[in-house]
Amino acid sequence: MKKYGLIVLIHLYILAGINHFWHAGFYYAIIPPYLQQWAILINSLSGVCEIILGILMIFGATRKWASYGIMLMLFAFLPVHIYFVQVNSCIPDSLCVAPLVGWMRLFLQPVLIWWAWQCGKIT
Repeated sequence: MKKYGLIVLIHLYILAGINHFWHAGFYYAIIPPYLQQWAILINSLSGVCEIILGILMIFGATRKWASYGIMLMLFAFLPVHIYFVQVNSCIPDSLCVAPLVGWMRLFLQPVLIWWAWQCGKIT
């Protein structure tokens, strides 16, 4: 079961990283206004980091450090999720969902951090 969780995590981060480039406009829209001047840089770095960290999770020798990187990245993403809750889970002309979805995504962060930590311990 642990290996299955690791495989899912690897695919999730690699695909999420690719999506930062494929649907960049979506990510630009959810970046808080106080960070908008760096939206392209933030989105690109996030995408590259997700791809690299996902690949590094494949190898036992780099898995632990990659999991730490994913955990740090998830902490860095918190302002985006907090902003999304602050705007009632609706970015005009982008993403509008029920407010509960925004809150669920915010509270999912600790679960994702725990998941990365658990996968980092797999040898």
